Amino acid sequence: MGLMSFIKEAGEKLFHRGESKAAQEAAAASPSPENQEAANRAAADAIAEYIGTQNLAVEGLDVGFDGGSATVTVAGVAPDQATKEKVLLCCGNVAGVAAVNDLLTVAEPQDESKWHTVVPGDNLSKIARAFYGDANKYPVIFEANKPMLTHPDKIYPGQMLRIPPI
Repeated sequence: MGLMSFIKEAGEKLFHRGESKAAQEAAAASPSPENQEAANRAAADAIAEYIGTQNLAVEGLDVGFDGGSATVTVAGVAPDQATKEKVLLCCGNVAGVAAVNDLLTVAEPQDESKWHTVVPGDNLSKIARAFYGDANKYPVIFEANKPMLTHPDKIYPGQMLRIPPI
């Protein structure tokens, strides 16, 4: 799929706690190559851990982060297209990430989803009407973005959603 763009200021705040926060503070205080690399590794580890908490299994998952370009690189073999797309969303819908370099492959290829970046005033019904012509198809979008979405009303501007084919 290549490089996907995201809104850097929107998303999960994974880099503001724990080891990632400590590594970023150390890199800011003393921007040596070693401290920058430690901050990048801690950020990549936080993203990989987040993917794990979403129960998204990817064989040989490898996550890297480049703080200079705010780019995540993710590789491995996803079991299906939906898992691949959800992993990409986990990587990109993180505050501080501007792009995701997709090096994932899929064990069982399927049709790719479309993408939608949430804007103020959006809700899943409005998005479903725009993509499917039927506002009542919002559960399709909700289910396609689980477990990152926990409730149909909990979307935010800047968040990217996958819109699967129906």
